[in-house]
Parts: sequence; C-alpha cells; structure tokens
Amino acid sequence: MMHDANTLPAATAAIRSGGFLSDMARRLRRDPVTLVAGGVLVAIALSAILAPWIAPADPNQTSIVNRLRPPGTPGHLLGTDELGRDLLSRVIWGGRLTLFMGFAPVVVATLVGGFLGILAGFAGGWVNSAIMRAMDVFYAFPSVLLAVAISGALGGGMINGLIALTLVFIPPIARVAESVTLQVRTQPYVEAAAATGASATRIVVGHVLKNVAGPILVYASSLISISIVIASGLSFLGLGVSPPDAEWGLMLSSLRQSVYVAPLNAVIPGAMIFLTSLCFNTMTDGLRHALNVKE
Repeated sequence: MMHDANTLPAATAAIRSGGFLSDMARRLRRDPVTLVAGGVLVAIALSAILAPWIAPADPNQTSIVNRLRPPGTPGHLLGTDELGRDLLSRVIWGGRLTLFMGFAPVVVATLVGGFLGILAGFAGGWVNSAIMRAMDVFYAFPSVLLAVAISGALGGGMINGLIALTLVFIPPIARVAESVTLQVRTQPYVEAAAATGASATRIVVGHVLKNVAGPILVYASSLISISIVIASGLSFLGLGVSPPDAEWGLMLSSLRQSVYVAPLNAVIPGAMIFLTSLCFNTMTDGLRHALNVKE
C-alpha cells in the first residue's frame, strides 16, 4: 500500500542548509543495510544494461529437448524454462523491461503530480480544491485494482501498462507535493520574498521548489518498488509486456504451470521481483533517514 501523504512531514529545514548533501552522505555511510541494498540494485541495473554482452545465450532461443532443465545444468546455470530457453539469459534481459516498467511511470508521475501538487499548494483557494478533488477521485481506488482496470480498458500491452501505472501514481505524489508546499509556503523566507515584490514564478522556482523536492523525491522513490510489483502483476495477467519479450512478471506467468514439475525454475522470476522490491524499499528507508524525513 502507498503511504498517506498526510503522514509525511516537510523536512525542509535541513534541505536549506549548505551542508545538506554532506550530511546526507555521512548518514548513508553509517547505514550498511542501505549501502548493501544500493549495491545489489546497482548490480541488477548494470546486468540489465550490459545484457547484450553478459547474457550467456539468446533469451528467445527455444529448445524442446532442453525444456525445464534444473538449475546447475551444464550450460544453463539457472536451468531452462518451459520452452527450453536459458533462464539466466532471460532473467538478465528481463531486468531491462522490469526496471523500465518500474522507473518510467514513477518519473513521469513525479513530474506531473509534483507540478500539480506544488501548484495546488502554492495557489490555494479554488485552484487547490479543483486539483485535489480531481486527485481524490483516483486516490479512492486501490492502486492494483485501478491499474488493472485502466490497463484492461486500454487493451493491455506495455505502453498501455505504462499509462495505467502513471495515472495510478500521479494522485499520491500530488498529495505529497501539495502537503509539503502548504508548509513551505508559510515559511518566513517565502513571505519575505513575496514582500519584496518577487513574482510567484520566481518564488516557486527560487524558494519553494528546492525545499519541497527532497520529500517529494523520497516519496517517489518508495513507489518504484510498488511500480515493479504492479507492472509484473499486469504482465502476469496478460495486461503488460507481451511474449516473447523477457520480463519477470511474464516469465512468472509462463512458468506457473511448471511449478510442480520444476519448482526451482518457477520461483526464480518471483525471487528477482521480491529481491528488487525489497532493495528499493530498503533504499527508500535509508534515504528517508538521511534526509531526516520521518513518518
């Protein structure tokens, strides 16, 4: 479940300090769990980026005689799937689409939702009411059901899955942005800038944006793991990435019927989804503590 925006405080005083980045780096160095999680994520990301060079085989090459080979089979370190395709190669290549489906919707939703939330928080009045009531319409539905409904209505496929996930994440990010902007707007330095005759755009860019960016980005980073899980779920249901592309959720779907015959092969994509999501959650907690953002 996604965190309620009302539980996220501004944590903006630390961001204004000149030693903010050094303080954050010092806190992160003292958090070995976060560093390990970050190292695992870097390894997963690098393997996905370098997939054409490090994958031991063509991820789409089938071999009926080699189907469902167990992990440890010579030439197939993680075994093979139901069509005889090398699982290690498909896991490495699958990281590309899985990470893309996790990052892209959150990045777009952060830009759109952050803009709407800052606009609502700074403008106030009817602008705030119009934007936030529109966000509440989407926010009222569970994220998984909303993503499935939107993707199903659009017809499935990777692009429609990305659109569905983006629409799911815009409302909570907008609520967080609006919440922290309301708190920053009343700070003395913002009121002093307004008293000097600075324009609204100058105040937002020069004073508000840099003080609300930290909490917004920390919250957005917590949605990446959720995005990965939901995107994998859409592919599992046939509403996301389509065969024969390698994607962890789609791999889990295709191997589910082999769980009683080759259980170790079947759990590998699910284990990658779990590990990646866990590491992102751990990284988010570490960043939250480093930024002094408390729940």
